[in-house]
Amino acid sequence: MTPAINLAKKKKIAHSVHQYKHEPSAASYGLEAAEALGQDPAQVFKTLLFCLNGEAKNLAVAIIPVENKLNLKLAAKAAGGKKAEMANPDIAQTVTGYVVGGISPLGQKKALPTFIHSSAQGFDTICVSAGKRGLEIELAPQDLANLTRGKLVDLCG
Repeated sequence: MTPAINLAKKKKIAHSVHQYKHEPSAASYGLEAAEALGQDPAQVFKTLLFCLNGEAKNLAVAIIPVENKLNLKLAAKAAGGKKAEMANPDIAQTVTGYVVGGISPLGQKKALPTFIHSSAQGFDTICVSAGKRGLEIELAPQDLANLTRGKLVDLCG
């Protein structure tokens, strides 16, 4: 079990766990997950960390469909910053307690401001990383928002 799965269980959130064989040479962990699980890539979301205003430790979380790119201007605006850039992977791993490619928005070591792309609302359930490469957790977007105190906003445009 990972901290993400343990959190969903502890909070009695309806969820499913999906496991697949991760291929280290995969170009995109998120698209690999969607393909391996036979899911629509629009319904499988990746977890990205970004930093605000050039401060490496001023971090926030963006959860977006695996087929999309994060719009850093929209991310900065959502987080109340002037500028955003992708977080240093080493810092992201240290702060979340998860390895890059397996960062879950759930059960992170430190609670960070979290933003979920608004398209999540169009699905009954979405998949996000369960905290390991090759492991996904499927849950309702509103449950994800409640567990992460996340806001649904446009992050890809």
